[in-house]
Amino acid sequence: MKKANGIVLDKPGKPDYHTPASFRITVLLETVSKILERLSALHLASATRSLGLLHPNQCGSLAGLGCFDAVPNLTHKVRLLQAASFEVSTLFLDIKGGFDNVCANKLAMILTRGGVSAYLVAWIKSFLSNRQCRLIFQGAPKVFCQVAVGTPQGSPISPLLFVLYIASLHPTIPQGLAISYVDDLTITVGTDSVRSNIRALQYYFGIIQRQGADLGVAFAVPKTELIHWRTRKDRLDVSFAPIVINDMLFPPSQVERWLGYWLTPTLHSSVHFLRPLALAKASFTTIRQLSAAGKGLSAWCNRKLVFGAILPILTYGCDLFVPDAASLRKLNTF
Repeated sequence: MKKANGIVLDKPGKPDYHTPASFRITVLLETVSKILERLSALHLASATRSLGLLHPNQCGSLAGLGCFDAVPNLTHKVRLLQAASFEVSTLFLDIKGGFDNVCANKLAMILTRGGVSAYLVAWIKSFLSNRQCRLIFQGAPKVFCQVAVGTPQGSPISPLLFVLYIASLHPTIPQGLAISYVDDLTITVGTDSVRSNIRALQYYFGIIQRQGADLGVAFAVPKTELIHWRTRKDRLDVSFAPIVINDMLFPPSQVERWLGYWLTPTLHSSVHFLRPLALAKASFTTIRQLSAAGKGLSAWCNRKLVFGAILPILTYGCDLFVPDAASLRKLNTF
């Protein structure tokens, strides 16, 4: 059960597909193996929660915690800091490689120190050791190769192992918050000025970068984003102060997409709802092609398809945002 086929899939929306970073590998595992991994994941999640090995600001890959917990948690902290008259800024980071960087020995050490049962640690170490994989794509040699590090992407237990592995990458920030969703990490700080925020963000990034290096985890620095939050009553000029990370300059964004939510410095809802509206219109165009007069799907099937495919797109983010009058009129018209 340690041999697997890795299906190479292209990541949508990439400008070109001449580099390996434009593709992802989904590992196809034996059915019996996936059942066993699922049972072990449930047992490990229960054990690590009771032992406090999961950081309270980690979301995703955990039962009952998803995007609708991570994003409102972030925006709530932003509003709390603004209510205390602080200038607030957030740095959006992406862990490079993610699951591919999990070291079995280091993970076993983390779990052992945390008090996880010896037999469960041994099972996890065995699961991550002596694995073999062969890539499936056009022209592939179809030979198995040893996988020395990482967890198989597609396994039910891999996301949980990863969030346990990076739990230490959440610094304590007196006036701020570090929150993550699997391999997406944000650092939010509040100080008296935007310049002080930039210095604080650089300081905390240096901390987690050094901690990540000890784990063999690096950050995809070119994907870094910065946003300086504002209140809707803020009369000060918009700040365009950039941040320098690893000798790379990042100006602040005016629109940031995080976990499917479109965020603006003032947290206005109109930008968010216009993006799902465009996606819903594209989906509707596809559905119309399936319902030509006299052929294709029945009216009943089309109605089920619309409710199953379009409404979830339109209503995504309603747990956080309330559409304004203009956005609501466009949504209702559609």
